[in-house]
Amino acid sequence: MNRTALYGVLDGFLAALAAKNAARVPWAKGAHVSENNVMLEIGDGVWNTIQRIGDYQLRFADVSTGQVGYFGTIHEAIEESAFTLRLRVNDRLEVTECEMCIVRQSDSGIKFENPRYWTKPILEANAVAPVSRAEMVKLSNGYFDTLQLNDGTLHTKFHPDCNRVENGVQTTHNPEFAKIVPVSALGCEEQFKMGNYRYDDALRARRFPLVDEERGLVLAFGFIDHSGKLDRYQLTDGRWVNSPVRRPHSFYISELFKVDHGMLCQIEANFITVPYRMPSPWDNL
Repeated sequence: MNRTALYGVLDGFLAALAAKNAARVPWAKGAHVSENNVMLEIGDGVWNTIQRIGDYQLRFADVSTGQVGYFGTIHEAIEESAFTLRLRVNDRLEVTECEMCIVRQSDSGIKFENPRYWTKPILEANAVAPVSRAEMVKLSNGYFDTLQLNDGTLHTKFHPDCNRVENGVQTTHNPEFAKIVPVSALGCEEQFKMGNYRYDDALRARRFPLVDEERGLVLAFGFIDHSGKLDRYQLTDGRWVNSPVRRPHSFYISELFKVDHGMLCQIEANFITVPYRMPSPWDNL
């Protein structure tokens, strides 16, 4: 198994998807397929509604586990949607697992205006001063530890220039988006040191299935649970703020971490709103 072979499977899958023809994919017997955290029959869901693949196409691969990942967009009748794809293949290059996260803004419950997809060069570059696979996962999991009940304590390491893109919008160092979400003016580490995300009650069902060691990338999945019970909370600078989340719901997230020099230097995430404490169909496989 090598990167070229995995990218070949990915390219074939995307061509089949664009053609609305799931039969063109070399599926393994008993393959598991999910779309937005629900297991579906092969050929159901987006296979019936896609019009074309979008221009933003970021590829990465884990040769040791036979997995390939993709961040991009898809066009359907109503809108263009951010799109995460994870495929696992066997030794015969048959697809055994297919996991998709499609951020249809009309359904997502949170709308990010004017998305841009432009971080590909940062993420596709090979890692400088790479760390071990285990350390990469530890740094990524530490990000989730930092986000959960965020009180200003850091459990990971951030590069000073770290940025995060969510559903196609940069939510750090972004003065334009800060007009809507003020915290977006800050960098990754600054946001967390302020304790801005105290309302994130749990980062649950964490999975780190794909690690691209050459590129320094970790693809993670999980859920952010919000009970909605928190009314007001105090930031670490003493200010009191109102929680933006006042209803029980969860986010199903697919998140890509770029690790360089032992620090998180770029984060790209796609997420959708799902029922509160919705379980993952991948947990028991």
